[in-house]
Amino acid sequence: MTTGRTAGHGPLTGVRVVELAGIGPGPFAGMLLADLGADVVRVDRPGGAVLAIDAAHDVTNRNKRSVVVDLKAPDGPARVLDLAARADVLIEGNRPGVAERLGIGPEDCHARNPRLVYGRMTGWGQDGPLADRAGHDVSYIAVTGALGMIGSPDRPPPVPANLLGDFAGGSLYLVVGVLAALHHARVSGTGQVVDAAIVDGTAHLSAMIHGMLSAGGWQDRRAANLLDGGCPYYGTYETADGGYMAVGALEPRFYDTFVDLLGLEDVRGARTDWTRWGELREAVAARFRSRTRDEWTAVFEGSDACVAPVLSLREAPHHPHLVARGTFTDHGGITQPAPAPRFSATPTAVRTGPARPGADTREVARDWDVPGLLADLATEGAEPPVRSPGTAGAEPPAGLRAKAAAEPSGATAESSAELSAPTGEDLPGTAPKAPATTPVGTTAKFPVGDFPHQGD
Repeated sequence: MTTGRTAGHGPLTGVRVVELAGIGPGPFAGMLLADLGADVVRVDRPGGAVLAIDAAHDVTNRNKRSVVVDLKAPDGPARVLDLAARADVLIEGNRPGVAERLGIGPEDCHARNPRLVYGRMTGWGQDGPLADRAGHDVSYIAVTGALGMIGSPDRPPPVPANLLGDFAGGSLYLVVGVLAALHHARVSGTGQVVDAAIVDGTAHLSAMIHGMLSAGGWQDRRAANLLDGGCPYYGTYETADGGYMAVGALEPRFYDTFVDLLGLEDVRGARTDWTRWGELREAVAARFRSRTRDEWTAVFEGSDACVAPVLSLREAPHHPHLVARGTFTDHGGITQPAPAPRFSATPTAVRTGPARPGADTREVARDWDVPGLLADLATEGAEPPVRSPGTAGAEPPAGLRAKAAAEPSGATAESSAELSAPTGEDLPGTAPKAPATTPVGTTAKFPVGDFPHQGD
C-alpha cells in the first residue's frame, strides 16, 4: 500500500483514495472507506458543494479531505493524475467515456500508477444499451425486479428512499469490489477497473428470492409471499395513536409468544393455514389499533415475539438499544450514524466533520507531495481555510467563492455541465440551497433537474 504521512484510524489506515466529487453512491462509498481509516481526498470542482444542502451537513463527506481542481482547465487533469500516481484507489461516477475524454480514465491513470484500483460507480454500468442514458435510483431498481416486489398489489410500488439502489446495490458493491481489487493489487502488483453498476448490485441482492422463485416457493406478485407483506405475521400494523409496530414472528415459538401477548388464542392455528390468513390479519390489525405504539412496545418488551416499534429518523437515535451500542453519534452538532461495522483491533470513529470544498488543499499538497495543488492556490490568489478535526470545515477560498459566484446559479445537470449529452462532461452542476428547516406538514422541494444524475 502507499505509504506517507497519512493520519487515520481503522483497518484501512495507510490506504489512499482519490474520490472525484459527485452525489449519491460515490460519496457514500468514499465515506465508507474513510470511516474505515483510509485517507480519502475528494476532488471538488470550482463552485463548491454539489448536494443541495449546506456542505457542513453533508455527512457523506466526513472523515475526508478536499481539494478543488477544475477538470476543464488545461492543467486540471494533470492534477488528478498526480494524485492518482500516489493513490491506491480512485473512484468516480461519471457516465462511460467522460473520464477518458477528460484525460483521467483508467488507461491514463494506470500509465502513472499500474497498481491503482480504478472504481467506477454508475447506474447502468459501463456497457449495454442504456449505459449512456440518464437515470436515478428508482430507475435502476425498477428494471431489476426489486421495486416490483415492494408494496400492496392494489397500489403503485412505493419508493424505498434511495437506500436500495444507490447505497445497497451501488455503494456497498463498489466498496466490496474495490477492497477485493486492492487485495489483488497487493498480491500481484497489478491494479484493475471495478465496474460497479447499481443494476448489477440490486439484482444480486435478490439472489435468494430468485432461488425461491425457481423452487416454487415465491410467487411473482406483490404481497403474496412470506417476506413481502403477504404473511400476516410478517408486516406492519397501525396503532391507536397513528404509530406503527413491525412484526416478524416467523418461527413457531416466536409466533406463539406473539399470539400470547396479543391475546389472540382463537387464531393461533391460522399460522400454517393460508386460507385463514385474511382472518388472522384482521384480528391482529384490530388488536394493535386498541393501544398506542408505546403501550404495545411495553407489552412486547423483553419478549422473543420479534415485534418492534417503527421509529422516525429523529426518534431512532434515542432507542435504548442503539444508545447502548453507540449506533448513532454526535459530531460537530450533527447527529449521524456511527461508522459500521465494529472492529476489535482497529476501532473506527468520526474523526472530522464534512470536508468543505478546497479546505485541505495545502495539507494534501504536503502529505501527498503534489506541489501543483499549491500552484493552483496561487493562481486563485487565496489561502485555503484551516479545518480543525472537531469542526465541519471552513469556507472555500475567496478566489473559489468568486469563481462560483460568476457561474450560473441553480444550473441544471442538462445545462451547465452538459450531463445529459453523451458527449458532455459529467461534472456536477451547481445545486440549489435547501431550506434550513421544512415546516411540519410540508415537503422539502428541490427544482427538478438540479441534481446531477446519480451514478451515471
